[in-house]
Amino acid sequence: MRNDADLIFKFLRSPSPPRLPPLSFNQRVEVGRYTHTLPSGTSLHFDLPKQAGTCFSFIPSAFISPMNGLSGTAAVGSLVNYVGFLTLYAGFFDATLLIFFILVRNGFFGETTVEIYAGVSKILAAVAIVFLIFQLLQLFRLRWTSVKIPEWDGAGQILLLPCRTTHTRLSPKSHTFSYAYLVVGVPVGYRGNVGNMVSVGVKQTSDWTSWFSPSSRLQKGWFDVDASDYLQRQSGELTLREKLDSYLQTQGVDPATYPHAYLVTAARFLCYHFNPVSFWYLYDTHKLLAAMILEVNNTFGERHMYFLKRNHEASCLNYHLQSNPADRENQNAGAINEQANEIPFTQAWPKVFHVSPFNSRQGYYSMTATDPLSPRNRGKPVVDVTIRLSTSEGHDKLVASLHHEGPAIDPFSMTTYQKAKFIGSWGWVGFATAPRILFQARALFFYRQLHVWFRPEPSKGTIARNANPIESQLEKIFRRFLRHLVEKATIPLEISYIASGIAHDTERMLSPKATDGKRSIESLEFKVLTPAFYSRFVYYAHDAEAFFSEMNENCTIWLSNPKVLPALALRKTFPPPLSITNPWEFLAFKCIQRLRRRPDPIERPLTSNAAPRTRQAAVDIRNFRPSFMDAYVLTHEDPATKAAYKECVLKLFLADRIAFGYVSILEVQRFVALAWFAWMLAWPPWRGNC
Repeated sequence: MRNDADLIFKFLRSPSPPRLPPLSFNQRVEVGRYTHTLPSGTSLHFDLPKQAGTCFSFIPSAFISPMNGLSGTAAVGSLVNYVGFLTLYAGFFDATLLIFFILVRNGFFGETTVEIYAGVSKILAAVAIVFLIFQLLQLFRLRWTSVKIPEWDGAGQILLLPCRTTHTRLSPKSHTFSYAYLVVGVPVGYRGNVGNMVSVGVKQTSDWTSWFSPSSRLQKGWFDVDASDYLQRQSGELTLREKLDSYLQTQGVDPATYPHAYLVTAARFLCYHFNPVSFWYLYDTHKLLAAMILEVNNTFGERHMYFLKRNHEASCLNYHLQSNPADRENQNAGAINEQANEIPFTQAWPKVFHVSPFNSRQGYYSMTATDPLSPRNRGKPVVDVTIRLSTSEGHDKLVASLHHEGPAIDPFSMTTYQKAKFIGSWGWVGFATAPRILFQARALFFYRQLHVWFRPEPSKGTIARNANPIESQLEKIFRRFLRHLVEKATIPLEISYIASGIAHDTERMLSPKATDGKRSIESLEFKVLTPAFYSRFVYYAHDAEAFFSEMNENCTIWLSNPKVLPALALRKTFPPPLSITNPWEFLAFKCIQRLRRRPDPIERPLTSNAAPRTRQAAVDIRNFRPSFMDAYVLTHEDPATKAAYKECVLKLFLADRIAFGYVSILEVQRFVALAWFAWMLAWPPWRGNC
């Protein structure tokens, strides 16, 4: 267009921009002129460029009525561009994508794609250099300021512990590997920053001005231990000690039994954290190692804690008599107690958590571990743990060990040079953990040709993976729906609802008849074992069927008292037909009704070489009317929740039909289609052809 810029801005900034009359021109005409007069009397002239055919961009279509004055192909093309313009401006991302393609196709980033990539690479390189400089500034910053180290009179101290981990597979085929591994020793209850190297329980805001502030307030160190990475996923900001006490209470143990604790774990480095196993050493009032907690994480985001206790007196006696056979006739209690700190911790327990895809969930573990705070270590913790996996028949299958490699390092006594050298030597180790696991898995599968055990759903005592965005949104709606069912229950009912995949949260729900105190109350613990339950629940048209199927067949929920389910979910009549006045809402729920089908059962073969059980194909002949949860959302939720529910359910159902059941693949498909659509609309009108 050729026009005066000031007049255009007047036109665009007017409070109520007048709607432009339709533009009429013949396809054979090379130049079309349009004149519009503003209320002030000023005239605007729009000259359309030469056309090599019928080609409309989104710019004139936004201001021109697409149908009036046009006929045939011209009207259809203008309408498509107009609708495309409105569609792509439905969200910030869509608008950004469209604007980016407009700039690219008009040569704002250069004439070639290579130039675009080169420019982006320079920007990323500059950002990386700035980030590295800021990290180096952090290394020296606290050396210039005085940071008060919190006093600590408990058991142990914060130390850096260079170690080596070794895995030896004995059957069915032998395989061994060994890697350097870095852990830190942390007294549970300590909070602070030690030499800007290791920090525990430090909450730091992401305010960039803190880099240049002379304040000596606590900052996170290079290696950070965050309580949110351990034990239960609880809401709120709890310390390591508070989370440990909460976990012990769930095991029926008084936290005062173990007043001292020491944690050996892989800390965060540059905000990255992957920790296969952490060791919690629990000490009694005499500071003797009395119990351990093995916190195990797998690559699926699941977590399980093994709480192990030992009979201290029996262990001391057996160890002493093995070392001093002459004392069998005359046992000396004093001599036995003197050797108590030298006795290794030994325990055996059944395996209930899926860790490696090359091992089943059957078998037994046995462990031997030394006390890292034993007096013979002279104040420097020594890590030495050996775990052995045996089959159900008692045959050794795998031996894994973690032992110290070099002396423990006190971060506060390190010089600046020693810190820089240590970070350069050990900082990368944490990032290499996950790639090393994948590399060894490739070797076991392709070279050793071991069978793969498919991941089973987590057991009752396992902490499930984090919920994805769709599951998190559906959990909120399901929680309110369950609360609605409890309020409509026909018997006095109390439900303890335990969510999965979100911050650990337990809600107590009471039916109206349970509050009068006249009748005995039925109790039910409703525990969701995996967040997959929330996405599976919306597939069912009947909630009673969903509860029973997911509990018995798919094991995604656990109910302590299933006999009360009929009073919660069974109804004598169906709800009346729903009345929807919004046509778009009616269309969305009609699509949900048509696409809904009973989810496939969670049934996997045991190993990669085992064929799944053949199941006769069944056709559900029931009429899938809107589900009870659909009805609840339509009649009780606000418009924002309705929109979120429709979006989540439609994504799940469409992904099941056209994206192999993966919403991520559906999002990629949507992005590709949207990018292609934006690319076509972004072709400028002054080019020769479309």
